[in-house]
Amino acid sequence: MANSVPLPMRSMRMLVGIALVLCVTSLPRAAHAANRCPWLTEATASGLIGAEAVGSFTAASGTQPAVCTFEQKGNGMARSLTITVEVVTEAHVRMASIAQACGARAAPLNAIGNEAVYCDSDLRRGELGERAIGRVRNQVFTIDMNSTLKDDPILTREALKTRIYTAAEQVAGNLF
Repeated sequence: MANSVPLPMRSMRMLVGIALVLCVTSLPRAAHAANRCPWLTEATASGLIGAEAVGSFTAASGTQPAVCTFEQKGNGMARSLTITVEVVTEAHVRMASIAQACGARAAPLNAIGNEAVYCDSDLRRGELGERAIGRVRNQVFTIDMNSTLKDDPILTREALKTRIYTAAEQVAGNLF
């Protein structure tokens, strides 16, 4: 006795099955994130710098710290958020040496890691920037947020201070 299901119906079932298998096998590739930064997602970084950012991650090697960089470029301007994390034996001493660059401009970031400070980090004349430096146990982190626009409508000096705190909160929380 032959199969009672008509040929077009069997063909349709087979095509649906093949389509399902193709969808399932390509799912891991579609779900793969481009950025592997362990401390901040690309979406969060985009929200912090005020536009869609492209991220990259460089793992620590030897004496070089791990680095996450998020950038948004266009119309003759650039905004960036850079996170460095290093594991050291004397974290408090290392943090203090990095924080010396802030000098008297250093202000405490309360409730961030074991200790943290921030200051302006204008890289070049006409750029706006903020830097956060902190530690969580034996890990020292530095976060730099910059804009090449002197009068950036999104990353104003006050917005940078608020956003650097949020970035430091996220990074320190993920280092615990």
